[in-house]
Amino acid sequence: MRRNRLGSSAVEVTELSFGAAAIGNLFSAVEPERAAAAVDAAWDEGIRYFDTAPHYGLGLSERRLGEALRARPRDSYVLSTKVGRVLDPLPDGGPERSEGLSEGFAVRATHRRRWDFSAAGVRRSIEDSLQRLGLDRIDIAYLHDPDDHAEAAFHEAYPELEKLRAEGVIGAIGAGMNQTAMLTRFVRDTDADVVLCAGRYTLLDQSALTDLLPAAAARGRSVVVGGVFNSGLLADPRPGATYDYAAAPLNLLDRALRLKAVTEGHGVPLRAAALHYPLTHPAVAGVLVGTRSPDEVRDAAALLRRPVPDDLWDELRDEGLLTENGN
Repeated sequence: MRRNRLGSSAVEVTELSFGAAAIGNLFSAVEPERAAAAVDAAWDEGIRYFDTAPHYGLGLSERRLGEALRARPRDSYVLSTKVGRVLDPLPDGGPERSEGLSEGFAVRATHRRRWDFSAAGVRRSIEDSLQRLGLDRIDIAYLHDPDDHAEAAFHEAYPELEKLRAEGVIGAIGAGMNQTAMLTRFVRDTDADVVLCAGRYTLLDQSALTDLLPAAAARGRSVVVGGVFNSGLLADPRPGATYDYAAAPLNLLDRALRLKAVTEGHGVPLRAAALHYPLTHPAVAGVLVGTRSPDEVRDAAALLRRPVPDDLWDELRDEGLLTENGN
């Protein structure tokens, strides 16, 4: 599988990466054996970039991913995790079981998440992640959703990531968010290597073309794109499908169905086009797909291997379904 270097760092990622939120029991529980088998399937498909975070299942994703990768040569894969939420143990280990979901994850509420973008919080978060992962270094560290914490993120958390990078604890640094404005600021105003942009450069939302992607290309920074299916609508456009984790508005459902008609007219499934589209921009180093089973991993890899003709993109532009300057 093709690899791309992140900015001016020495870190290279495969074009398809394994998003490990799902194996942290996102929305529903995943059996340990199934989670491990999903990571094994990713490895067999040539995926060598794995992304996780403390937030995902209160550390469960990190523990499972670290265990699944433990027997692999450390220099043969890239792993990213995130900072900004520290996990504080609850008294007596928390209740016997959580009631419903813990911020979207079906896990026991043994800890509480606490926002912390201080320098000390960043260092503690990395140390805790290293312990859960069973590793001695992190390849990529992202500031995780600093939307409401800009002051601390830029003036405390980010400088601490720079120090950790200089110490060799982290290989590359950046931020991960669902918006483009602050990510663009990271690209323009810091020495970040990479940003993770979720849902803002897809077949349904090209808003990253307005600011983020031109800035990244101009400064030689890299972008990893997540949320390429916009939480489901681009995977299966139908009444009741979700867009950004809510019921899709009718106008977006209609747009997704029009996209599907064009892609299938070229013999390309909509899911394949959605996965390939972000990679058409030179600043994009890879796409991140969340998977919870071996079959989902193999499906994503097969979609990426499927060729997409250039005239498909041309027809989407002619139909007004893709724009050059963002939506």
